[in-house]
Amino acid sequence: MSYYDDKHGALADLFGTADIAVDERELRVGTDRYPIVDDVIVLCPPERWPPRLAARLGRAVERSSGDGPFAADVQRSFGAEWQTYSEILPEHAAEFDRYFDLVDLVGLRDKRLCDLGCGSGRFSHFAAPHCRELVLCDFSEAIFAARRNLLPHRHCLFFLADLTTLPFRDDCCDLVFCLGVLHHLPTPCLDAVRGLRRLAPELLVYLYYALDNRPPHFRWLLRAVTAARRQLCRIEDERFRRTFAAAGARLLYQPLVRLGQALEPLGWQHQVPLYDGYAGQSTTRIEQDVYDRFFTRIEQRVSRAEIATLGDAFRSVEIADRGPYWHFVCRR
Repeated sequence: MSYYDDKHGALADLFGTADIAVDERELRVGTDRYPIVDDVIVLCPPERWPPRLAARLGRAVERSSGDGPFAADVQRSFGAEWQTYSEILPEHAAEFDRYFDLVDLVGLRDKRLCDLGCGSGRFSHFAAPHCRELVLCDFSEAIFAARRNLLPHRHCLFFLADLTTLPFRDDCCDLVFCLGVLHHLPTPCLDAVRGLRRLAPELLVYLYYALDNRPPHFRWLLRAVTAARRQLCRIEDERFRRTFAAAGARLLYQPLVRLGQALEPLGWQHQVPLYDGYAGQSTTRIEQDVYDRFFTRIEQRVSRAEIATLGDAFRSVEIADRGPYWHFVCRR
């Protein structure tokens, strides 16, 4: 029995056509055919398949740019990251609450949500109980980790897909959330937010901030980290990456957190880089962020003022006053 046997109506509505057929191995939408692997529907064209998936499907990967920019190295890096750090951790619950503080969770009960760039599905894990249906998309092999983590939830649909070329109909969802993703695209991240406008009347987005609400020494440290990242992201050896992530957590991140804790009696802890984001976090959680920060080639950062310019495409843009900076909701 196919996982999608009872989801024909949901798929037809998502793609905006009744011309749908699905079995254990393939989804057909009109004349288009999409493979299904471990309950994941593969929407990316073959030239954008991750190499291991292509090998599994018995097809050699011939990399090409396809329709629009595509970063194969970013796809590979995130696929490796989220399969290495795939566990749902206790602190992810608190992170979910901080990201979704601008969203009416009670009002999502009868809604369809979409998690774009879902990674391991850590936020979908906590969103799933609040909604009628949940669509998870990632362009890397992380989507298979998300499928494993969401196994108990039968109302989820899983897609290996490029969020910039989704074949879904307009207004296919009620809420799209895209957290920590668009700043890694090879195109301007704010334009990408505007491009997602068609999918839902409400978007929850998190983009790396330009440290515009921090003192100058935060930006000095960022410049040093950026210089290191541009060199380290070229190293693809996974053993090195995991070793570096473990060392970075213990030798850089945690010492700064401890410094911030020591300065708490003076009220100076917020002047210490990394303290606000990582105080109380486990070593495993910090390691994942070290991996993410140092081994991704593309990293865009935006200021609060730049996010406010999205008002040209949305009726309202609500930017949270507290971290993670910056997360915001766009409403049409």
